[in-house]
Formats: sequence, structure tokens, C-alpha cells
Amino acid sequence: MNKFFTLTSIKVLTNTAIQTSTSPSKSPLAKAVALAAILSTALISGCASKDRYIEWETQAPESFPKLTAIGYAPLDIQPAESQSQKVLMAMQASKIAAYRELAEQVYGQQLSANSNVNDWVLSSDSIQASVSGVIRGAKVIKTYPAGDHYVTELELDFSQVWELYQQQNRPQKIKEITYF
Repeated sequence: MNKFFTLTSIKVLTNTAIQTSTSPSKSPLAKAVALAAILSTALISGCASKDRYIEWETQAPESFPKLTAIGYAPLDIQPAESQSQKVLMAMQASKIAAYRELAEQVYGQQLSANSNVNDWVLSSDSIQASVSGVIRGAKVIKTYPAGDHYVTELELDFSQVWELYQQQNRPQKIKEITYF
């Protein structure tokens, strides 16, 4: 914004100087003084934006919560022929379900609902839920079979998420401003 203002000021002030220089009643010394004043004003206003130094400081939150999530997957309906393949597929499915639960806790769930009423009677009702997000830093606490299901327990420690976030994005606050 300062550059725009400065360029506009120079244009206006230069136009004023040209008008002043075409005036027959001004002496050459007065014209030179006017032009020097215009140029010095333009130079001073262009330097005004660099009159301070801001020192930034990263500020950590006061506490870091730990979130846990549990994912379940049935063993019997996995699309595999051998039992060992069904177990591996159920392990993966339960891990994905646990990650989805963590994403729901961190980002929330988006719901879309639709209801239809005919003759004052509810004829159809549907609800769709979705979640979207990136989970980094989660740890698998336990993974085990439980009856006909496979279970995976995850934990998300926000102190570890904070450290990962600090490596990518450094949120900062102003520590000190020094004016020159």
C-alpha cells in the first residue's frame, strides 16, 4: 500500500511540478526548489515502511490432550479364502476404522440429512455422515482378536502432534518491536 501511495504521490507531485515549471511568473531558482521539495517528499515517504524490526516468538499451548480411538472389523466376512488372510484384512480394516474415529474427534463429522413427508406422514428419512482430515503422530496401542472381530486401539498425543506441526509451520506471536 505504501508503494501505491508513493507512486501516486510522485505522479501528483510531478504533475504539480510540471504545472509550476510552465508558469511564466516563477524564477528558475523557485522551480528548482519546488522540484527538490517534491522529490525529497517522495523519497522520504518511500522509506517510511522500514522504520521498525519485529521479533517473533513461538508460543506453545498450556496443555496437550491425549485422544484414544478403537476400531472394530469382523473376521468372518472378509473377502479372502484362508483364515490368515482374513485376519490380516480385518487387522487393516480395524486400523482404518480407528483412524476414522480419531479424525472424527479432531475434525468433527459433516452430516447431511434428508427427510420427505407425504400427507403429513414421514415417507423417507436418510442421513449421510463423512469425515475428512489428516492424522499424523497416532500410535497403535493394541491390536488383538476379540471373538468374531479384530480390534485396534490408537492413541493421539497432541504434544507429539505439536512437535510435528512445529517442523512444518511455525505459529508465532510478536515478542518485541523495535522502532528506529
